[in-house]
Amino acid sequence: MEPSVYDLTYNDLNPRFLFCCNLLRTEPEMNYHCHDFIEFVLILKGKTTFRIDEKLYDVEEGSVILLNPGTYHQSLPAAGTSAREFYLAFSNVEFAGCTRGHFPLFKNYQLLVTLPDSYKEPLFRLCNLMEQESKTCQPGRYFMLKSYLIQVICLLCRYQKQELEEDVKRQYAPRYEFKSVNKKYVVQQIMHYMETHYKEKISLDQIAANMYLSSFYISKIFKSETGDTPINYLISLRMQKARELLDENPEQSIQAVAMAVGYEDAYHFSKLFKKYFGLSPLYYKARIPQ
Repeated sequence: MEPSVYDLTYNDLNPRFLFCCNLLRTEPEMNYHCHDFIEFVLILKGKTTFRIDEKLYDVEEGSVILLNPGTYHQSLPAAGTSAREFYLAFSNVEFAGCTRGHFPLFKNYQLLVTLPDSYKEPLFRLCNLMEQESKTCQPGRYFMLKSYLIQVICLLCRYQKQELEEDVKRQYAPRYEFKSVNKKYVVQQIMHYMETHYKEKISLDQIAANMYLSSFYISKIFKSETGDTPINYLISLRMQKARELLDENPEQSIQAVAMAVGYEDAYHFSKLFKKYFGLSPLYYKARIPQ
């Protein structure tokens, strides 16, 4: 299987299943805490309030809460209320365009969503299967749980893709103006991807594929939001990073600096550097005080 088929991750999707549990929450959780792994919380029934990084969120049946490593959280049901909460924890993942060990945030950088029935029902079914499997001592128990976890991950990734595609359709609908928040979200995602991967070979088609959008669409909205093309933004970012490297260590070779910011051809890199800063990297190094 070729690496190009991994549309969600850079490599094969092979998460480490940690645990799952089904809790009926009738009283506030004692500790406000965080973890060093990813945790999904699915609200199977009822309503409650979650405190997440000092903000309060009202959640209900069908809500999915994403808790990446370092995200503080606490369940706080009101007096006389309860909620059935399903917790699912895992690690050892690297999603395309996302920090290693983290799960991509939902649309508009949200930590939670309330799913439509088309996604809620299969996810609830998987939660039930995981709960039943976790109570058994059958051979292959861990691998069964891991297989259900992968299905949960794929369903949530498909939901994210569907939400983005529906936004695009709404934006292109007749007599409908682009919503600035949606354009800004996509542009921020593009910038984040470039800032994370500027050392690697990056193409517009690759960025578009990772975001499940067309290259024409992301070029259009990037230009409308920033006044520049994605490729020019990437070149500018790389040049800034190259200058920082030369400032920090003028003794390193031009070839090494070029490779560090994504260019195999040192001559091409030098031409771009001179275009941006008026000096070649060699002369720039010479003028830096030792």
